[in-house]
Amino acid sequence: MKEAKIRLHVDHPLGQGQSLPLTEAQAHYLFGVMRQSEGAAVLLFNGRDGEWRARVTSARKKAGDLTCEEQTAPQRMPPDLWLMFAPIKKARTDFIVEKAAELGAARILPVQTDFTNAERIRQDRLQAHAVEAAEQCGGTFVPEVTDLHHLSKLLTGWDPARRILWADESLAGAVETLAAETPGPWAILIGPEGGFSDAEREKLRGLPFVRPVALGPRILRADTAAVAALSLWQAALGDWR
Repeated sequence: MKEAKIRLHVDHPLGQGQSLPLTEAQAHYLFGVMRQSEGAAVLLFNGRDGEWRARVTSARKKAGDLTCEEQTAPQRMPPDLWLMFAPIKKARTDFIVEKAAELGAARILPVQTDFTNAERIRQDRLQAHAVEAAEQCGGTFVPEVTDLHHLSKLLTGWDPARRILWADESLAGAVETLAAETPGPWAILIGPEGGFSDAEREKLRGLPFVRPVALGPRILRADTAAVAALSLWQAALGDWR
């Protein structure tokens, strides 16, 4: 069988000899866009059973079937790391979700802050971006993208066992290290383009589970800050070590 170059996220169980149907969108992508046909090899993952190579056993215009043949990679779960960020412009919000999925966030939570411009998001569209990112980067896990949360309400009911790494732009230029911190449940908090309000800063600084951190000598744009903070945490406490 030819080498598989296409990866798809599916909602079905995966295992030796397992047969599963394609959705209409997947069938269109495989047969209409990628010009695949019966006998073609496809890599599949569902977030639970690792990655499997499958074969196209039937190909129709709006449907099709695959059969799993062998596992090609074990299930790889990300560290217990969440990303909280204030939505910004559409393309840059999409970028944050895509890179968070690639960089190993386990959950992505858009948050409404005092200076957040967006009052609503398309959760389904952002979840689709997370799926596409996992398909393209070789991951076997897709992070959940939640609906928009109000930051103040989220912090009020927060489990203190999950520490928050707060990207505080007022600390720009400070020398930072996470070497003294311990692994475990963490969340990263990135603010909006206008930064955090004075009231939000006062509340965050009064919470014992919040760890303010600088992201270098310059103030970063929100999308850049998300990538920088995820990279910093992964290198010090995550699965990059």
